[in-house]
Amino acid sequence: MPLTPATKKEITDKLKSAFLKCTPPMVIASQSKDAIQLMGNTPVPYGYSKKIVPGMFFCSYVVRKDMVSFHFFPMYMHDEFLDIVPNFLKTLKGKTCFNLKKPEQIIDKELAALLKKGIVAWKKLGYLK
Repeated sequence: MPLTPATKKEITDKLKSAFLKCTPPMVIASQSKDAIQLMGNTPVPYGYSKKIVPGMFFCSYVVRKDMVSFHFFPMYMHDEFLDIVPNFLKTLKGKTCFNLKKPEQIIDKELAALLKKGIVAWKKLGYLK
């Protein structure tokens, strides 16, 4: 069932607010009405060819027809993130994608802790100055 525009807006407002608190040190790689993508602020080698990219992908959200997808890349490399988001885990699909259908699924404390711990991980890996 498609989400109402009001529900989508409430979910994206919560995510956008949390994302903007991460900038700086994170950089907004792209932004539109229905999506935001954050990345690190240091050029790094990426992929098999080790091509230099302007920053390592960190997180994003994108509005879909029946949900808002929140992607959090540090979870791909670090399992310890699972311990700090017990309520968020109910929406986890795959390894790094949370599919949100209700604003109540976003616990502000959990989201803030997740992003903060992700920033620490990105600094350790050299993706942030």
